[in-house]
Amino acid sequence: MKDIAIATTCLGVQVPHSPFLNETRIERIAAARYEGDEIKGALHVVRPEDRIVEMGAGIGVVGAVAAHQGKPERVVSFEANPALIEHIEALYALNGLEDRICVRNCVVLSDPDAPETVTFHVHASYLGSSLIEPEARRSTAVEVPSTRWESVREEIAPTILICDIEGGELDFLRHADLSGLRAVVMEFHPGAYGREGMRECKRILETAGFAKVEEVSTRLVWTATREV
Repeated sequence: MKDIAIATTCLGVQVPHSPFLNETRIERIAAARYEGDEIKGALHVVRPEDRIVEMGAGIGVVGAVAAHQGKPERVVSFEANPALIEHIEALYALNGLEDRICVRNCVVLSDPDAPETVTFHVHASYLGSSLIEPEARRSTAVEVPSTRWESVREEIAPTILICDIEGGELDFLRHADLSGLRAVVMEFHPGAYGREGMRECKRILETAGFAKVEEVSTRLVWTATREV
């Protein structure tokens, strides 16, 4: 990995250069402000015995920091955007994390009637790429394989869910069995489903026994825990 150019470092994780980084993003990553609320939440709850499912890996920083700092037993990340996968894997390899974290190019769906593939809308900036077709911004539609949440639960037996899927979390929560999870770090996207949709997400978590951890939560990003 000595030929890899390093763009910056985030909490001990080296981040290689990629087409998805610009100067502003590099500065935010270096200051741990890129997805900073998710990172804070993850580091607050992750323990060495944990098995983490990350839905929406982005460029891989959040999952890598959780794997590096929290040293969980296992992290399996899911990312729908195929263009990001090689860069995520390069980040993991650069930091020697391949034995602890991996990424899969697919979408996790909890609806029992979900299709085997789904259309994913890739925006010019990877941020905001989503299963939801944009009304104004241009995007490129790609078909991405899906996997069932129940299958993921059976395989991994996750204890923590980290979720940033650009508006897909409401449909996921409506159908998902959250058994076995003791912590959730989730970003809400009211721009996709409105304030009532965000309130519904929070109600589902609370009904399942999760309580917001105030010191590492915001209106849009919750870290929530429960006894299991």
